Amino acid sequence: MSKKDLSETDICDRFITPAIHDSGWAKNLIRREYQITDGQIVVRGNVASRKKPRRADYVLFYRPNVPIAVVEAKDNKHSVQAGIQQALDYATKLDVPFAISSNGDGFLLHDRTGLPGKLERTIPMDQFPTPAELWARFMEWRGLKPEQEAIVTAPDYATLGSKTARYYQQLAINRTVEAIAKGQKRCLLAMATGTGKTFTAFQIIHRVWKHGTAKRILFLADRNILIDQTITNDFQPFGGAMTKLDRSLVDQVSGKVETAYEIYLALYQGIVGAEDREAIYDKFPPDFFDLIVVDECHRGSAREDSEWRQILEYFGEAVQLGLTATPKETKYVSNIDYFGEPVFMYSLKEGIEDGFLAPFKVIRVDMDVDLQGWRPTAGQLDDAGELIEDRIYNQMDFDRKIVFPERTKRVAERVSEFLHATDPMHKTIVFCEDIDHAERTREALVNVPENQPLVTADHRYVMRITGDEKEGKAQLDNFINPKESHPVIATTSKLMSTGVDAQTCHVIVLDRRIGSMTEFKQIIGRGTRIREDYGKQFFTIIDFRKATELFADPDWDGPPLQVYNPGEKEPIAPPGDDGDPPEVTEPTSKYVVGGQPVDIVAERIQYYDKDGKLVTESLKDYTKRAVGEQFASLDDFLKGWKSAERKRAILEELGEHGVLIGALADMVGPDYDPFDLICHVAFDQKPLTRKERAENVKKRDVFAKYGETARAVLNGLLEKYADQGVEEIEEFAVLQLRPLSDLGTPMELVKAFGGKQKYLDAVRKLEIELYSDDVA
Repeated sequence: MSKKDLSETDICDRFITPAIHDSGWAKNLIRREYQITDGQIVVRGNVASRKKPRRADYVLFYRPNVPIAVVEAKDNKHSVQAGIQQALDYATKLDVPFAISSNGDGFLLHDRTGLPGKLERTIPMDQFPTPAELWARFMEWRGLKPEQEAIVTAPDYATLGSKTARYYQQLAINRTVEAIAKGQKRCLLAMATGTGKTFTAFQIIHRVWKHGTAKRILFLADRNILIDQTITNDFQPFGGAMTKLDRSLVDQVSGKVETAYEIYLALYQGIVGAEDREAIYDKFPPDFFDLIVVDECHRGSAREDSEWRQILEYFGEAVQLGLTATPKETKYVSNIDYFGEPVFMYSLKEGIEDGFLAPFKVIRVDMDVDLQGWRPTAGQLDDAGELIEDRIYNQMDFDRKIVFPERTKRVAERVSEFLHATDPMHKTIVFCEDIDHAERTREALVNVPENQPLVTADHRYVMRITGDEKEGKAQLDNFINPKESHPVIATTSKLMSTGVDAQTCHVIVLDRRIGSMTEFKQIIGRGTRIREDYGKQFFTIIDFRKATELFADPDWDGPPLQVYNPGEKEPIAPPGDDGDPPEVTEPTSKYVVGGQPVDIVAERIQYYDKDGKLVTESLKDYTKRAVGEQFASLDDFLKGWKSAERKRAILEELGEHGVLIGALADMVGPDYDPFDLICHVAFDQKPLTRKERAENVKKRDVFAKYGETARAVLNGLLEKYADQGVEEIEEFAVLQLRPLSDLGTPMELVKAFGGKQKYLDAVRKLEIELYSDDVA
């Protein structure tokens, strides 16, 4: 067989893999078909599908956790350099310096380091670079010294069946360890909520701990639930070397703190002390900890007079690593001023595009009173008989200074309407202005007629989960546990905006104004986890307060922007803090105006598209546009459809562009072929049902030239088409299904046509007949 007749896989097996092996690359350092992403989830209507994952033909590793090169293969009909652009794309994403292309005749190596030397060079098959050659250049590229190599190449924690790092997590781990190896004392790691910051932190800690770079580590968080989740889950492998740092570790007689552990996890509020209790952290010597990791460090930790800052300054000689989903940069407070520029960033937008985070759609609901504002009549009293101050009240005032019970009722009705139209058991978080508003919203949701049977069956169907309410807080673990069905709807104000790993949260309701981009990103992060095993592929934001206008903010998921610029004599840390306001625990005085009618005047659905922007577009408009990008006219589509060897290929290509046949079927009807759904929605043609198309073929009696068995097979295929569609009859597996399996074995049925190729030709002619009617 000629080399040019070999498939790409054959070229890899016979030429490329042996050439790499022969240059000294061990088998465990050569990863074939290396999956980089999971494939972006595309949502239209209530139907979601995944794009294909991105896979590199080869990724070469210097050590099992240190990728160094990408190799893209092509069959021998292509040139040596044909795969280089694809290799460069993957190399850029993995941030490795070497991109290589091959067709089995030789290699083209592109060097991304920017170091002196030829940018691209052709290499014979027997001269593939050795690991040592590429590693020497890698070390120079990263500015690493020989004495730093041991920690940089130290292994990650891994056991049989344990979780392995995704590509961006490995990058975050490696870049942070490199920074520590180089002596950097303060590091910032910025990763979107849901992308595994704690797992990443565990691997960093484990690597430097096992290597001996850091012998004692302190992990700080500001929520007890975060500490407990971390100990139980990601940090569990530390075992007996780990403890929770609280007052139980302090000897009540001597006042000394237990120093026998190596990994300490602490709630910062519990160790800084207060008026009625002394601090714990300063019972350790200032040089006790080698590494301090600050979780959710955006929450005021960089402020000069913050309680976190006391701890960080006391252990000032330790390496300090800040973890955040939202690098905080305002004119008042800056994490970058304290920790420095992030050593690595992975945004929500990247997570969605890679398929690791759930995409979302936004439903914006406008009410008349929100748009128009409200002014009391002269001398109008509220429900308590208090004179209402005469001014125009707007959305900023609602549920803070003035309450319209009818507005709360309309919000509850709309949220319930959405849930019952999708799934009333989908877990939902309703963010309210304060605790009082959260309680009124809970009551309004309970009283919605559709919800009452569900509340009667289990009173936890709707619960207020706020900081002041023991019963609600006690149910928080059940809410975030995917295995627990209740509570279903949680009304809250601040408690659930951060640190709540609600993996199966399908709906986020915004009925509060959000002025802080930091807080907004945290709230959106409550829905970004994907749990396909629980039917969670995307989530929906229902916005009653125009909060999602923050998506248009240039700071949305962009790189951190430095705002504070200290002058020559000004302190490096900015004064003050515009951090998240505390949860309101005491209801403030508010006007309550009952009987004021409130109506919904506008509603629009928006999708977060592949470019990271919210677009307002109906399913029909989107489909028209997406199909139009592939086919200029109905005639072009008809030609493309009829000439396609397999219709599935066209449907997959359209699916890559967000055209979801399932969503179209939901809109038009389940009895139509994808061909008719597309013609109807994209080109305004009247559709025929699958059954109508099948009957039309039968009327034309086009099977007369075939023998009895072959005619029976074709009639069986028509039945399958009428029942399930064209994709079903294109697969050989259909011959194993009834009624076709009743006619004989697949081999016997194919033989009735004179062989496999003639069977395929008959199926092809059947498809031509099915679509000879075009559209009705």
